[in-house]
Amino acid sequence: MNTIPAIVIGATGYVGGELLRLIADHPRFRLAAAVSASRHGQPVAESFGHLANAYAGVDFTAPGEWVEQVDGDAALAVFSAAPHGASAAMLDELLDALSDRSVHVVDASADYRFADREAYERVYGQHGAPGRLAEFSSGVPEHVRGAPSVHIGNPGCFATAMLLAIVPLLALELTTGVFRASGITGSTGSGRAPIAGTHHPERHSNLYAYKTLAHRHAPEVLAIAKTLTGADAELHFVPHSGPFARGIHMTVFASLTAELSAGELGQALKDYYADAEFVAIVDGSPRLKNVVASNYAEIGVAVAGREAVVTVAIDNLVKGAAGGAVQWMNRLFGLDDTTGLKGAAPAWT
Repeated sequence: MNTIPAIVIGATGYVGGELLRLIADHPRFRLAAAVSASRHGQPVAESFGHLANAYAGVDFTAPGEWVEQVDGDAALAVFSAAPHGASAAMLDELLDALSDRSVHVVDASADYRFADREAYERVYGQHGAPGRLAEFSSGVPEHVRGAPSVHIGNPGCFATAMLLAIVPLLALELTTGVFRASGITGSTGSGRAPIAGTHHPERHSNLYAYKTLAHRHAPEVLAIAKTLTGADAELHFVPHSGPFARGIHMTVFASLTAELSAGELGQALKDYYADAEFVAIVDGSPRLKNVVASNYAEIGVAVAGREAVVTVAIDNLVKGAAGGAVQWMNRLFGLDDTTGLKGAAPAWT
């Protein structure tokens, strides 16, 4: 069976490391280059000791040099874990250099999550390659049929958790379209570079909100939900930093258009996600330990009259980033969504 060469740009961050881990165990993708501007020439094992056996003798490659490592004319799978604002320009240069080859890109940064330049620049500032926007689309794989574009902008981690709750409620016309959400994320969501918010003495046994009603994933969620469902919605989001390394627990509040029991709402979501391998509608509250380090998501519901609560648990680095990216790349190459991603959560992390 032929393997597909995979390139990981921005390979030294937490998302980059998760992409390397998932590629190491993937039956069809093989790492062709782990690209890093800051650590090129250094062994992968120096940055990721847990990957030492998987990538013995493999060094990070400098941007611009990795092309020499990709032989033949096989189609390429390119994953970008570069920072937003930088990823678009890097991918634009790469696609220009590979214009004579078949390439699929999945960008885990924010640069291709919005359909138009104006929407992106209202949130993130100047776009690095607006001419490429039409080549990308964005969304959670479970909400989209087939491969909607040649390249994908993978939604953010908070956005993935919210979209898993919000999109089916809008698509099934079950709510008024006004949502309030409160989400708690682990410290890996802040990236690998040490900052006050991820410093252990500050984060351990602590819980605090940040960017209240001003987090940039909120407009991303509304834009993607509008594209997928055609519905205009309103979202008020409060993110929190939690005292754990991985995972997101999201609570979404919504008003129903008609009275439903919790069983009826849960069944509606089960029907909506009937073909979604990685999404489980559970009784009671989803738990992080059931999903952390896996590509699975748990969703729970509660209802009182016309007020509904939908809770979602995902791993921010897998389902919310690297796993979602690999799931999309599987689909772009005609593989089953689940290929290389069915590993169970380790639970006792």
